[in-house]
Amino acid sequence: MIENLYANAYKEVLEILKYISIEDYNKIPKSRIELFETYSNNDYIFEYNPKKTLNEQNVSKIAKAIIGLLFRDYWATEEQRNKIIAKQKYDRQHIELKKQEKYNSNNIFKNKNQNAKQQESINTIAMVEYKESVFKKILNMIKTIFNK
Repeated sequence: MIENLYANAYKEVLEILKYISIEDYNKIPKSRIELFETYSNNDYIFEYNPKKTLNEQNVSKIAKAIIGLLFRDYWATEEQRNKIIAKQKYDRQHIELKKQEKYNSNNIFKNKNQNAKQQESINTIAMVEYKESVFKKILNMIKTIFNK
């Protein structure tokens, strides 16, 4: 399934690359183009309209990401490249901070202690002593006498 998504994305990228200038196309290493051609899904049909943006067309997120990487690595000016790298770095740090907040070891132990206290209170409530009534005891004694 995942392989199929990437194969379709490679096909989309190859179709989009047909509409860029020769100068930009030649900036991409031949090995990268060969990789796209080797692993693309030839049965997948994708038609690109250069008059529309990528967002207006049915372009997969993976293909958009690949086009973005191609832009960053081969077509962007040094200033654009630095801005893109800085933005990606900021995004990764932001995601890591969220993970740290969510899975902070102090919070885990606090939650564990709170869960233990809740479980303890449930156990104390559940441990109610059961006493048999006098009638039940007499009935059980009679049953044992007749069973013997």
